[in-house]
Amino acid sequence: MKLTHEHEQLRQTAVKAVEEHINPFVEEWEEAQIFPAHQVFKALGDLGLLGINKPVEYGGLGLDYSYASVFNEALSTIRSGGVKMAIGVQTDMATPALARFGSDHVRREFLKPSIAGDFVSCIGVSEPHAGSDVAAIKTTARRDGDDYVISGGKMWTTSGTQADWMCLLANTGDASEGIHKNKSLICLPLRENGKLVKGVTIARKLKKMGMHASDTAELWFDEVRVPVRNLIGEEGAGFTYQMLQFQEERLYAAVGSVAGCERMIEQTIDYTRERHVFGQPLINNQVIHFRLAELATEVEALRALTWKCVEAHCNGEDVTRLASMAKLKGGRLQREVADSCLQYFGGMGFMDETPISRAFRDGRLGSIGGGADEVMLGIIAKTMGIMPSRR
Repeated sequence: MKLTHEHEQLRQTAVKAVEEHINPFVEEWEEAQIFPAHQVFKALGDLGLLGINKPVEYGGLGLDYSYASVFNEALSTIRSGGVKMAIGVQTDMATPALARFGSDHVRREFLKPSIAGDFVSCIGVSEPHAGSDVAAIKTTARRDGDDYVISGGKMWTTSGTQADWMCLLANTGDASEGIHKNKSLICLPLRENGKLVKGVTIARKLKKMGMHASDTAELWFDEVRVPVRNLIGEEGAGFTYQMLQFQEERLYAAVGSVAGCERMIEQTIDYTRERHVFGQPLINNQVIHFRLAELATEVEALRALTWKCVEAHCNGEDVTRLASMAKLKGGRLQREVADSCLQYFGGMGFMDETPISRAFRDGRLGSIGGGADEVMLGIIAKTMGIMPSRR
């Protein structure tokens, strides 16, 4: 896909924002295991970076997804996977369905302040017993007059301790209607005037292997009342909307993997040039030449696949197969590159203070979040017509 001068201008704006508002504070946020999402998102929102491909009438720039992907690449200059992931939740995970299917009311109430950076959003899909198996969720939203009454809970919720609202997937009908037809997406307010809404409990802030600067929470809902007008699109269409929303989440992961892998290779080249072993620079070893060349080739192959998918998505094509392939390959390649590059850092690669160590920890989520590798393989097999039907 051919990028324009306007794409590069956007990239420069995003990189400058990262260097000014994020990277100087990353070490502090990693240590605290949380970053000030409202502060960071407001800075990005003021620059128009949180609604690049969202409707102009709600504060977005109205550009196509290729511009959002360039922004995503620029975010890979962030020295913390957790901060980048949280920004992705705001732009590519919690708001795509709202922007596409939401009524004017919910878009003004939730999308507009999210684009402006005044609201922090989160996505409420996964539950302790239902991660990649989205159809197995148990959270319910039963109708009571003009309200939904929500009960249940969500797990592994990025920005969950700070979020103002959640894009919630809940069962609004009986399972007899079909597990893919009884679910709806609802804009669920989590805070009002800085306080948690009645019935919402942050059960715990989760301690993770990586993504340390991003707060991740388990939340419970006990008879939380939400106006029916907070429904996104049609009742019962939530599963379909979420599957569509997953495409942008998976594209976000794939684009980020390309840029992240490239950055790890560059850092390894720089380090092995400076590091001397047995009287010469470490990079003088042919085994390192060949391995880095091999990895760089894999990154270029992933880039071609990913940007083919981005272009198809911009053209309105169904990218289920390509996005699943790109996300699968991106997650696996990120693990491979991080492991290989860490090896060349030697003892320093095992230290928390080394960027490659953080990349190793943070990148492991790529093969789990947004649909595990095995789920991606199942989707690809299904599109190939070789997966047997489930009974």
